[in-house]
Amino acid sequence: MSGFVDEAQIHVKAGDGGAGAVSFRREAHVSQGGPDGGDGGRGGDVWLEASTNQASLIGFRDHPHRRAESGRHGQGKRRHGARGADLEVPVPVGTVVRDRGGTVLADMAHPGDRWRAARGGRGGRGNARFLTNRRRAPAFAQQGEVGDELWLDLELKLLADVALVGIPNAGKSTLISRISAARPKVADYPFTTLEPHLGVVRIGQPGDEVEFVVADVPGLVEGASEGKGLGHRFLRHTERARVLVILLDLASPEHTPGDQAAVLLRELQRYRPDLLQRPRLMVGSKADIGMVGSKADIGMVGSKADIGMVGSKADVASSNDLALATGRGSDGLDLSVSAVTGHGIGELVGRLATIVTGAREADDTGPAPSIVVHRPLGEDVEVTRDPDGSFVVGGRSALRAVALSDLTDEDALDYVQQRMRRLGVERALVRAGVRDGDVVRLGNLTFTYRPDDGAIDTEGAPTVDRPTRRRGRRPSD
Repeated sequence: MSGFVDEAQIHVKAGDGGAGAVSFRREAHVSQGGPDGGDGGRGGDVWLEASTNQASLIGFRDHPHRRAESGRHGQGKRRHGARGADLEVPVPVGTVVRDRGGTVLADMAHPGDRWRAARGGRGGRGNARFLTNRRRAPAFAQQGEVGDELWLDLELKLLADVALVGIPNAGKSTLISRISAARPKVADYPFTTLEPHLGVVRIGQPGDEVEFVVADVPGLVEGASEGKGLGHRFLRHTERARVLVILLDLASPEHTPGDQAAVLLRELQRYRPDLLQRPRLMVGSKADIGMVGSKADIGMVGSKADIGMVGSKADVASSNDLALATGRGSDGLDLSVSAVTGHGIGELVGRLATIVTGAREADDTGPAPSIVVHRPLGEDVEVTRDPDGSFVVGGRSALRAVALSDLTDEDALDYVQQRMRRLGVERALVRAGVRDGDVVRLGNLTFTYRPDDGAIDTEGAPTVDRPTRRRGRRPSD
């Protein structure tokens, strides 16, 4: 079973708000005690937080559900319910959050980044909150608001300073095991690496030491950017790399270095054209087993004669192909290395340290990265019209007023109608062109618009006139 997962789904459920209490003061020597129902507590939020303690998304593969605590219900004597605890879910640094439609909601690119994935429901207000001079004994309270609940897609893009890119079996795993403490699987057949590996490289003396992270990306084949081969799922791990190392197999009997470079650069460009604008090194690998060649081959490899490739005119042509593919000099390579003998390893690490340091300084002086903000449903009232001619009222405040209230209670229904006027629902409907008798939907409530007396005629039920306001009404003991 693989210990690395870079794609997963998560189901987040915020806590529901607690219900408000309906209660009246009951004490000796206190007649006609007023309402004293407490409010319900707010439900807890679900937060995603980028943590360096997480290396992959494997924890979400078999257990995707995350739920925050719900708020407690209110009680009598104005005792409010406790708020539900927030839930913090750690994810690896570099995690991208998307909705099920593929829209990016958050990019957790830095340690400590936090994003609220689900907002807890607001607690319902107790009946003590609805006491007015005209409503002396409110016998209703609000229910708690339901917390957000949704599925999200998580995608991990590794944060590495250097990405090793090459065809299958080019020696990437052997190289990263030589320059760092990483120990990926190494074998002499293609697609040995089925998951990316990270290695930390240190160079220099204590106090003047340079440290950088290298990623071993699984081998790429032609057509990888279009989904061919095993490497297409891992191209994303090159996106955040500051430096690219294009590793070319000098001992490959099937593909010349020029062919390899052309394929790799073409796939990177098709995936993300800006990848070719980043600093990169063209490095030949397996120099220790390359065939001995002529002077022309020495020029191609750029090293000693014993690590030249093939000594024929065709190899000179492949040298020209490599130069054209890479945009470099006649040899096309920056250097050649052997992870087995150690040839060129010190030079490679030194050059990478210099390039990475410069890239880091450029990032520090560049513009700050943009912050992705996911905006939930707005508070303002909005009215749209469905194809069937009915009007749909949106806006969190309006939907909340209906969802939390008990519409079977006359006083509660009266409160909802007043609340709708204060929020401007009627004005918004008029601006949208509503007329007498039109059907209006507001959340789970469907009613017929009556502009004259403001009554709500629920669809499929007899008209409910505005309730008569009664002073000093008290529930029977």
